[in-house]
Amino acid sequence: MSYSIDLSGRVALVTGASSGLGEQFARTLSRAGAAVVLAARRIERLKTLRAELEGAGGDAHVVALDVADTASIKAAVAHAETEMGAIDILVNNAGVGTTQHLTDVTPADYDYIMNTNTRGAFFVAQEVAKRMIARAKGTAPGTYTGGRIVNIASVAGLRVGSRIGVYSMSKAAVVHMTRAMALEWGRYGINVNALCPGYIDTEINHHQWQTEGGQKLIASLPRKRVGEPKDLDSALMMLCANESGFVNGAIVTADDGHAV
Repeated sequence: MSYSIDLSGRVALVTGASSGLGEQFARTLSRAGAAVVLAARRIERLKTLRAELEGAGGDAHVVALDVADTASIKAAVAHAETEMGAIDILVNNAGVGTTQHLTDVTPADYDYIMNTNTRGAFFVAQEVAKRMIARAKGTAPGTYTGGRIVNIASVAGLRVGSRIGVYSMSKAAVVHMTRAMALEWGRYGINVNALCPGYIDTEINHHQWQTEGGQKLIASLPRKRVGEPKDLDSALMMLCANESGFVNGAIVTADDGHAV
């Protein structure tokens, strides 16, 4: 028996959609039938992705978003809903990181990571949830109540890695943030879950895997390999599906066994 997940009629907002995991998440949701709002700072990259999705028969819209700026968050979400309709799915993906020893972390380094990965993720989710809650209460238009929020955390939020201490701290906060949101917003039919990827080969880190340090890291992994963005497709789809109404507050790890 075959099984498919159909997101037709749903609007999905993907942050950090201009590259890497966000780009793949947008493609996956579009293939499942969702209308996708592509959000990031690099608008030209988003326009290229929009053309690709529309060329494949999808529906996509581009919106400028800097998650470190709360005014930008409010404007982007309002623009997205004006253009595409009420947001049913949020993939809260935008994130940054640095590689350094804790003793070398400057206040600017710390703020750069925390403002994007933790503070930014919180206020994006908050802005979307306010609108979902208003629909659930009948104080905002929209026939579909509830929704799906998927916070992209990391296996580093569950198991600290060398020289990524502040990044690990920021993603650990996202894990606990997810649980808090699930507890408070579940009564409105909003399911909030976290996806914790392991090491994934993307354009931002592709060069690393060819270095001596990268090869040592790969050798230390349970199956001595890194993943590809498409390896997260099934986990993402499960968390976004209409049928996943009983999955709330879950921390889903997709790391090839790294955190075991």
